[in-house]
Amino acid sequence: MEESQVSQSAWKRSMITRRSTFVANKIKMGKKLEKGLKEKNASAVSQDEENPNKTPEPYSCTGNFQADFTELCRRNSMTYIPPIIPRARPPTVMGHTESGKPDKGKGKAPQAPVEPDPDPEQDLDGEGIEAPPKTFTIKEKFEYFKPSVQVEMENFDKPDTVTEIYIRGWKIVEPIMEIFKQCWPKMAKLHTINLWNCGLSGEVITILASTITEIPEMRNLVLDGNTVVEENWHELMGEESPIQNLSLRHCGITDKGAEQIGQALGSTKRCNTKLISLNLSGNRITDVGAEHIALGLRMNRNLMSLSLASNFIGDKGASKIAEILSRFPLTHEEVVERRKHFSEKDFPERNKSPPGSRRDGSKDRPASVRSQSHMDKDKKGSKASAKKKDPKGKDAKEEEKHDKTKKKEKEDKTLTKKASIAADTKGTKGKGKGKDKTKQAAQEVEDLSGGEVVNPLTDVADFIDGQLWVSGNRVLINLNLSRNKIAESGMNNLLKAMQYQTTILMDNKSGGTGLMRIALLKNKISQEHEVMRKLNDIMLHKDPYYKQPPQTPDVQSTT
Repeated sequence: MEESQVSQSAWKRSMITRRSTFVANKIKMGKKLEKGLKEKNASAVSQDEENPNKTPEPYSCTGNFQADFTELCRRNSMTYIPPIIPRARPPTVMGHTESGKPDKGKGKAPQAPVEPDPDPEQDLDGEGIEAPPKTFTIKEKFEYFKPSVQVEMENFDKPDTVTEIYIRGWKIVEPIMEIFKQCWPKMAKLHTINLWNCGLSGEVITILASTITEIPEMRNLVLDGNTVVEENWHELMGEESPIQNLSLRHCGITDKGAEQIGQALGSTKRCNTKLISLNLSGNRITDVGAEHIALGLRMNRNLMSLSLASNFIGDKGASKIAEILSRFPLTHEEVVERRKHFSEKDFPERNKSPPGSRRDGSKDRPASVRSQSHMDKDKKGSKASAKKKDPKGKDAKEEEKHDKTKKKEKEDKTLTKKASIAADTKGTKGKGKGKDKTKQAAQEVEDLSGGEVVNPLTDVADFIDGQLWVSGNRVLINLNLSRNKIAESGMNNLLKAMQYQTTILMDNKSGGTGLMRIALLKNKISQEHEVMRKLNDIMLHKDPYYKQPPQTPDVQSTT
């Protein structure tokens, strides 16, 4: 027994010794592994320090504006990253929906037991302490003035549904704009950008102009309160720009910027086909700038609302705008473009030569052919000079006859289309699907009456005193000229333009409805003036919100 106990104790001691040796070896291996990892990390850090110019992997935006903007700002080592916050809204009344109506459910859900209000706190004197209101939250000092990006979202639970972006009162420099240029094109639902008083520069405007063309649903752009020295606002109205509503209020725009804006609106070569509303109120535009904008409206048939309020426009600028609204003669350059349009429309393949032909290579043709072509050119030149001497020659009469024939064919097609639409509408009454077809027919009638966009160069022209006169802009329906320097002369020209539009619309409405609202308050003429009263009477009945007062029985009996 004693020997067995001794052997067991010796075995236990040997086992303890082995276990302690194993643990000691494990600890040593762990220390060696840790030391190796430290050396490896130190070598990696030293390699990074040796290559400080090594660029990280490029970040690809996902459409989540908050995550993308924060990550890009962090990569650019910004000390302060503006937070993305939802735009403030007024508090809603409990128990009501967003539309203001009480929420009426089909079934009444079981109401949770109402917990009793806690006892009001009391001060040392035993008086109740008023609880803080629950309609607002208290923030730290100057929190409101820190830069932030306010957003509107379709669904606040989904961060990739941002539809509108608002930035207020903090300067946007080029690095920030470059970050926005990476984020915004990936946002599938973004349609409105509002940058108020952000100290934009010409370079930032250029970056913004290239960014908006890549945003899929971009429609509205508001840049009020930004004075740009370069005045390169026309870059936002390029051929690829998707902007429909552009607001540039209080941007310090002068005649220089107005000239570029007018050229972007329209010219003989190109015109803007997307912009619907343009607000230029509160700037420094004079008669010169108003004339340039009027020149842009000669060829533009897409802009429907224009505001030039609170500028320095006088009688000359107002008269030029009135001329564009009534009718105007085509210049020599416009007449040349008009004839090009007609030739391309009648003979689209006339100027195209087949491949391998020697039409353009005059050097390869025989001398007899070249001499004959020169003789033909001389004959054509002599005929052209003879025709120029007689401005009312055969060409002018034939062109006038062609315009009248075209006008008659267009009116016949319009009447035929309207008659067929009316017949389809009449036949669908009393049926289940009649409402949809009626709406569709009404939309087609509206398109025929005022929605058709016609190139003014190809419109019907009248030959008067050796010049071709075309009808003015009748697509513009809203014009604001309030708080300018227009006197009696300019108002009289605007009155004549409105009388002309009223007269021509009785015969032909295919070119648009003409001005329906015009604001002329606070100019250099009283509202009690005879010209102003006539102008207000004409525009009163054209206002779409005007309701004729009901007639009394006495008036009905007399009529």
